[in-house]
Amino acid sequence: MTGLDVEKDAVLQIAVVCTDGALEQIVEGPEFTIHQPEEVLQGMNEWCVEQHGKSGLTQACRDSTTSLAEAEQAVLEFVQQQAPEPGTAQIAGNSVHVDLAFLRRSMPRLVDHLHYRIVDVSTLGELCRRWFPREHARAPKKKNTHTAMSDIRESITQLQYYRRSIFKKWSGANLP
Repeated sequence: MTGLDVEKDAVLQIAVVCTDGALEQIVEGPEFTIHQPEEVLQGMNEWCVEQHGKSGLTQACRDSTTSLAEAEQAVLEFVQQQAPEPGTAQIAGNSVHVDLAFLRRSMPRLVDHLHYRIVDVSTLGELCRRWFPREHARAPKKKNTHTAMSDIRESITQLQYYRRSIFKKWSGANLP
């Protein structure tokens, strides 16, 4: 995104990875870089200018020919193939509530197909930091490239770690 203000900032990328309940990847879905006009890119905040310039995302948006509507349609079709029943596909990720807010504004047809529940990996990380500081210190470190697919992969890795090191260990759960 070009920033965190849902009213003025824009989506730069979207990607999808489907996992099962055990966090095993089922299929890697589409990944799109959205074309944004120069005036939108020029309106990015300082953090985004530096981060997305370094990662190449800003230039990729300039070079992209994919519109927001095209990306929404392709992602929606993919999600519908994986979760045909509306309201069953959940989104997950770090601070995913922010992503959902942008999707509500920019990709409402996709949001209409999603479940209302989300899995916020950042919340789990924060609770782990407070309640299990030793385990938190051993958690996988994020690379912070802040591209859509790398963020998804890092979130899955983190969630797998929390599941394995906190939930299974402390609950006595019989998890695979």
